Amino acid sequence: MSDVLTHFDNEGKAHMVDVGDKSETRRVARAQGSIRMQSETLAMIVAGDAKKGDVIGIARIAAIQGAKRTADLIPLCHPIPLTRVAVEFTIDEGDSRVDCIATAETVGRTGVEMEALTAVQVGLLTIYDMCKAVDRGMVIESVRLLEKRGGKSGHWVAGD
Repeated sequence: MSDVLTHFDNEGKAHMVDVGDKSETRRVARAQGSIRMQSETLAMIVAGDAKKGDVIGIARIAAIQGAKRTADLIPLCHPIPLTRVAVEFTIDEGDSRVDCIATAETVGRTGVEMEALTAVQVGLLTIYDMCKAVDRGMVIESVRLLEKRGGKSGHWVAGD
């Protein structure tokens, strides 16, 4: 692990990292997160009874949109051409939660970790937004990077 914060210059001023000399490689990142809620709220999502429509379907589109707009939200993040964004939602009725895993891919000079993490957050926030009228106590939690591939640092997988 490097102990250098790359978004600061030698004088400690924030800057966008120069990736001009990096090689273009295929880069992939996977991130995950969850939203816990009341069991009645989860049942409404599963049954498709939410007044605003298909919660999971809309959250999937929002997550993809979030990945595409990451550079607009994170000030020093490079805008990158995404080649693929996939978002999976799974229902855990026992823990009354929805889990989200997002995969972002590109061929470029910088990684897609931020795009995968943003996709997860935006997807989960969309679920919150669509269901907040019946459950304001929902909790978004455990958002983290699971894996990244490509680039100089190679393959990294989160430890449990």
